[in-house]
Amino acid sequence: MRRSQFEETAEAMYLTSGYVYASAEEAEATFKEEIERFSYSRYGNPTVAMFEDRLALLEGAEAAYATGTGMAAVFAALGGLCGAGDRIVASKALFGTCYTICAQVLPRWGVEAVFVDGSDLNAWREALSVPTTAVFFETPSNPTMQLVDIAAVSEIAHAAGAQVVVDNVFGTPVFSAPLAHGADALVYSATKHIDGQGRTMGGAVLGSAQFVTEIAQPMIRNLGLAMSPFTAWVLVKSLETLDLRMAKQADNSLQVAQWLEADERVAQVCYPWLASHPQADLARRQMTGGGSVVTFTLNADKAATFRAMNALQIVDISNNLGDSKSLITHPATTTHFRIPEEERLSLGITEGTMRLSIGLEDPRDLIADLDRAFAQLA
Repeated sequence: MRRSQFEETAEAMYLTSGYVYASAEEAEATFKEEIERFSYSRYGNPTVAMFEDRLALLEGAEAAYATGTGMAAVFAALGGLCGAGDRIVASKALFGTCYTICAQVLPRWGVEAVFVDGSDLNAWREALSVPTTAVFFETPSNPTMQLVDIAAVSEIAHAAGAQVVVDNVFGTPVFSAPLAHGADALVYSATKHIDGQGRTMGGAVLGSAQFVTEIAQPMIRNLGLAMSPFTAWVLVKSLETLDLRMAKQADNSLQVAQWLEADERVAQVCYPWLASHPQADLARRQMTGGGSVVTFTLNADKAATFRAMNALQIVDISNNLGDSKSLITHPATTTHFRIPEEERLSLGITEGTMRLSIGLEDPRDLIADLDRAFAQLA
């Protein structure tokens, strides 16, 4: 904890853009990096540093650098790694905007982007049979809950000269530790479970000191992707309850997933802690809990699916996730609508697919709400 001279119990918030120097010589030495101190809050801030230090400790990472949003963290990590003539291999099962960065933004810089079935190790081997700069994937993926074998893919990637960046939003710092399985860096949307209360936006890049300071930090500093001190203060307080919230949300999620799986109106349920998940064994090997997101597909078309969503009284319709309130969205028309339809269908995202982010409510109330809503399918 960074206490001020007042020895406060709650962390102080340093709402400042700049810092003063005792002399012109001290300012010069600061910019020459001859001394270590704060110079400008786009580069670093005491409150932001508190958040970075605690998140790094939680992950067992050497360093962390906070960003204004989760997508800023993704862009800083991948953009910092890749330039003209480089190559990135990514899982097809990505959040819509992550897919856009890999498929459209990086190729504008002359980066070759290759997409594979993230669950297929042979596909990874084939794609990484030539030199590659970066490997990127989510595990579990948004929204289809597909897992990637972190240790196996990291080994294949490193043999190809690539560094592995893992989006650990669905895994969370509580249930998944990609760095311990061989990944080089993590990215987070702290907007999700880390805040977990729908109040603010933020992100972070974590990894070795070399990755954070030499790859991510120049992108974040020079492109203005920094986190605000107020956001960092909110997230510092959120970290204090993260483990407690996630334990309850994961327990709720398993109960709801089991109920959904037994309902004949539901065609498919995707949740890593269900025995029916095709990668259940892998989930148990590299995770300690199933997380808070359950994706399911109704035996229904888009119109009927919308009727069911509109009938929900406790669960709110929102494209956010990881909140203490339960939220639901229709990926095909929201978070993943920019992904070509053929790609969406190949990932299992249909007109009847819904992504349900489970909150802290009583699971019996959530199940009753879903049951009432499903009555609209008839």
